Order: sequence, then C-alpha cells, then structure tokens
Amino acid sequence: MAEATPTEWYATGRRKTSSARVYLRPGKGNIVVNSKAVDEYFGRATSVMILKQPLDLVELGDKFDILVNVSGGGATGQAGAIRHGIARALLNFDGGLRTPLKRAGMLTRDARKVERKKYGQKGARARFQFSKR
Repeated sequence: MAEATPTEWYATGRRKTSSARVYLRPGKGNIVVNSKAVDEYFGRATSVMILKQPLDLVELGDKFDILVNVSGGGATGQAGAIRHGIARALLNFDGGLRTPLKRAGMLTRDARKVERKKYGQKGARARFQFSKR
C-alpha cells in the first residue's frame, strides 16, 4: 500500500516571547501572517528579510505558500519566530535540508529573553546613582 504524501507541512517556531505556527503548502510563494500579506503585517523590510532567510537559503521560496499564525512579543521577535518555524517546517518537508539549515543556525531556538528588573534598582542591571552625601 502506497503512503499518502502530505499536502501541508506544519511546525512551530519560537523567539523571545513570540510563538508562530507555520503551515507550508505547495504554491507560488505567497506568505500570509495573521490573515494579512507579509508586507502589510510587518512595516519594516528587515523583518520580511529575516523570515524569508530559510527559503532563500534552500532556494524554495517560490514553491510554497506559507500561512502563519503568530502571537506574543514585538515585530522582531515575531519575525524570528516565523523564521524558526519555516526552517522546521522545511525540515518536515525534506529531511535532506537539515545540513544547510543547521549550518546557518536556523534550527536552533534562540533562547535569549529579557532579563527581569530587580527590586530596589532602576532595571535589570542599571542602578540608581550612588550618593555618598
């Protein structure tokens, strides 16, 4: 019995406090983020460039339509989460893409988060100015 080939590949990407659910479907290269075109959702071209990096790396940008649901964080964190999700979804599509994606560092979840503010201080590391008198 022949195995059915999936028509959709799914992965989750995360960065800072953002979480992105990414769906890859065969198509012409359209990217939709939270029901909006990617250029409409992200105001900056750099955010769009960041999330397209895995597609450009493996040269499959025009072969998939990408549907993304992203929440939490800001624009930069969301772009990073989408990038991570696209890289993982491409891995689900073809395991042979693992080496180039791994070398480029796109499969690693960036675990850096904002350090919390400490009590009695101005910020996480910043202190109020010390006065001797």
